[in-house]
Parts: sequence; structure tokens; C-alpha cells
Amino acid sequence: MRKIIVLACTISSPFLMSQITYAGYDFFKSDGNFKRFSVSAGWLHAMPQGKANNMKNSTVIADGTTAESGSISKKTFLDAVDPDYPLEDWKLAAINLLFPNDDSDLSSVSGTTTINGLQNWESANTGLEAKDVDTLGIMMNYHFNDHWSLELKAGVPPKVDIAGKGQVYAPFSGISKPDGIGVVLGDVMLKKDIPITDLEQSDKAATVRAWLPAAEIHYQFGQSGINKFRPYVGAGVLYAYFNGIELDSGIRKDLENAGHKIQNIKDGQAGAALEGRESSGNMKVKVKADDAFAPIVTLGATYDFNDKWFAVGSVSYAKLSNDATITVNNENTGESLIKAHTTIDIDPLITYAGIGYRF
Repeated sequence: MRKIIVLACTISSPFLMSQITYAGYDFFKSDGNFKRFSVSAGWLHAMPQGKANNMKNSTVIADGTTAESGSISKKTFLDAVDPDYPLEDWKLAAINLLFPNDDSDLSSVSGTTTINGLQNWESANTGLEAKDVDTLGIMMNYHFNDHWSLELKAGVPPKVDIAGKGQVYAPFSGISKPDGIGVVLGDVMLKKDIPITDLEQSDKAATVRAWLPAAEIHYQFGQSGINKFRPYVGAGVLYAYFNGIELDSGIRKDLENAGHKIQNIKDGQAGAALEGRESSGNMKVKVKADDAFAPIVTLGATYDFNDKWFAVGSVSYAKLSNDATITVNNENTGESLIKAHTTIDIDPLITYAGIGYRF
């Protein structure tokens, strides 16, 4: 809010200085039907127009990392074999002979895995979108003269529902080098899209408290005391601040599980990562939305009941986007294991209808 006040003062100062040049002018004087100040309150409805942008993801596992494979079942291992490089029949027959059951543990021959695909990747057709929201709006104007005014507008900060789009997968690939008797198999190419989370598993992926004050300069047509209906246009800047972010519990749990997969790789248990087993870590998911400024334009009108009371309606548009970052940390070590970033294009169309008072 302090940034908006400073900005409002900067915008208004040229108009105030131009008024001061008139010797003996009283800013707080009411001249006939003209009033210096006005305030209104009413219904404010915001309709985001933006679309979701892909999630961009990264982990601490750099491409080319070699990790101990550790315990892994035969079924998990075979499911992870790259379909473009399938095992020869004799290799598959040898594995089935040595390990007849699907849940047989291959740790005696699993060796190491050189891992790729988890350092950085973008999840196609995913992202976050803000939903429509209603709240109480408050508009305050200081009128420099009968046409020009400075408006400060805000609303009771609403909780905004954030919808998720798409499913996030980690594009795991690697080269398995069996050891022990398994060396006869040679290198085995692995490739598997590991599911991270479904952003559409509930109606809302997250909720957030939105603070959206704005400052605008308005020009109003017509003349007070003569024209009851007076259209106006305005332009200015909106400041967006977001807090109180609450992530859907299902998505949060999925991300904690993803953190365990990464920690298992770091612990030399790459097989456990593929099987989704819990690691030695204590996972904590954090979500942050950055502040943002945006230009805003308004078209509106007032209708005077008398020289004090009036009705007001307007439509505004702000070109607003902000960045959201999700991190998964191992609280035991303080290390950040996973980061996911996306830009949320909000671009709200804002309608307002209220009753005002001039003084």
C-alpha cells in the first residue's frame, strides 16, 4: 500500500502544483454544486481473462548423475525399460529365470544408474488460472477541478480460487549398469515418465488472498450541477500483493512424495525413487507468489441524485500477471530438492457498481 500512496502522490503532484498557481485558492472549498472529495462503495466483480502457462520444473539431480540403484523389484525395473530399446529375448529369459516373481528384489544385480531428464524440464499443457471473484469495492476521489480527479480504489481483499490445468510428469531417462552376475546383461536403457501430480484432481489447486489497490487519474465529461449523467475515463496503475496461499492437500501430498523420490536418488536408492518409497527426508512444500504492478484503464459514469449523493458504475481492465514458485525442501537438511515455476496471466476485467457521497 505504501508504494501505491507514493505513486499516487507522484501522479497527482503536477495537478496540485497547477492549482497552487492560483493565488488564494482554497482546495477544500465547495463551489456551488462542485465538491472536492467523493467516496463510494459497492459490488466489485473481477473476471480473469488470462490463460495458464506451462509449469517449468527443476530438481537438484543434474543430468548425468550416477546413483546406486539399490533395492528395486523386477516389475518396476522392466516397466522402466526404454520401449525404443527393449531387452533381447535371452536377457529377459535370464532375468525371469533368476528372479521368477514380479516382486523379486534385484538389489544383488542392480548396480548403478546414470540419470538424465530431471535437471530441468517444462510440463506441456499445464499451469494455473485464477477464477472469478466478488468483493466489496471502495473508491475514493480527490477532484482537482470539475473534470480531473485522482482516484484510489481498492476492495476488501478476497480469497481467490486458483484452478489447476494438466498433469505434471518428470521425464526420467537413464542407463542402468547391472553388477554381479547381472553384468552379462550389459547396459540397459531406461525411460519412464514419472507422475508428479494431477493439477486437476480437485476444483481448485490453491486459494490465495489478493490485495489489489490501484491509483488512477480520471477525466469526467459534462459539468457538475448541470449534467446528472457524466461519463468518465481513467488510467493508472494497479499493485498486486498475494498472501495466505493454501495449496490443495492432494497436490501437496503428491509434491511431498516427489521430494522423497529425489531424496532417494541422493541417498543411493534410485530404485526406491522409481517405486515411490518414502525416503530419509522430511518434506516441506512452500508456495510463493510475487508482487506485481500493472497498467489499468477504466471506462465509467456517474449519475447524480443531488449535489451529494450519486450512483457510479465502471468497467476496468488491467494487464496483470505474476510469478508463482513452488518448492519442495528437505527440512532435515534445509536443501531445496524441487522447484516449479509458472507465470499466472490474470488480466482481470473488473466491473463495479456502487453508491457514492460527495463532500
